Amino acid sequence: MSEFKYACPVCGQHIKCDSSQEGSVMECPTCFQKITVPQAPSSEDQKFILTGTKVGERPVPTVPEDRVLVAPEKNWSIVVVVVLVVLVCAAGAAVFVFRGKIFKSSAIVPTNQVASESVETSAPPQTQVRTKPAPLPLVAPPASDTNWMLDLAAAVIPSSTAAGRIHGKDFIVERAILQNGSLTLRTGRNGPVEFGVIINFGGAQPESLAGQSLNITTNADKAAGIMLRWKDDDQQSKVTMTNGYALRLNFGQLSGNHLSGKIYLCAPDETKSYIAGTFNADIRRPRPKQ
Repeated sequence: MSEFKYACPVCGQHIKCDSSQEGSVMECPTCFQKITVPQAPSSEDQKFILTGTKVGERPVPTVPEDRVLVAPEKNWSIVVVVVLVVLVCAAGAAVFVFRGKIFKSSAIVPTNQVASESVETSAPPQTQVRTKPAPLPLVAPPASDTNWMLDLAAAVIPSSTAAGRIHGKDFIVERAILQNGSLTLRTGRNGPVEFGVIINFGGAQPESLAGQSLNITTNADKAAGIMLRWKDDDQQSKVTMTNGYALRLNFGQLSGNHLSGKIYLCAPDETKSYIAGTFNADIRRPRPKQ
């Protein structure tokens, strides 16, 4: 009896047997599959690797020996690991894509669920309130004799808040008031006028001043009365003048209880007082008699 080899049709394991066992059923020593032994080769010089037949299946045709690729033993643990890695990656991708719906739905608590007393509830986030930055304080322009000129032809009124010097001290208009025909430009918003200038228009009403322009030169015999007020060592001082000064005053139009304007005032005093810039006067009207 001649021996020959054949391959398991399931795992490729080579099995040796003799010709007396052809057609019989054997068990593969590797995968334990029931195999029908193929017909023995006709010659002892076996050029082909015969393949057994799985019990219940049709015989597998023979393959030349030099072309047979023997299947390696399958490592089932590697296959399982690869499958698990693929499943984990797929789950991670699904969570990333549907993260909005997943986390939103998980935050919903049923209305009939009672929270335990031992669970601390987090405080609601505080609403951020945006506050407006504090306005920068007004700063008087640097004292300069070039801003003091009695010639109105060379005077230029800046578009900034009216400011200048009174009796050698820096002055900025913090409030303007038009009342009883007098225009007051002062520091401070309330109380007596301690530092500022008062221009008297002889009782003229705001309606008659709106849109008007005044140009008073130094050679005017008598014009609007002007009073400069200041403090020296907590001692209130003032000076009044009706001529000798230069004044350019351009009033705008009435807007509710306000009258805007531009002013250039140059006084003939030794301290070279002057005011130049814009203002927006509050109109104070006399209370009606009852």
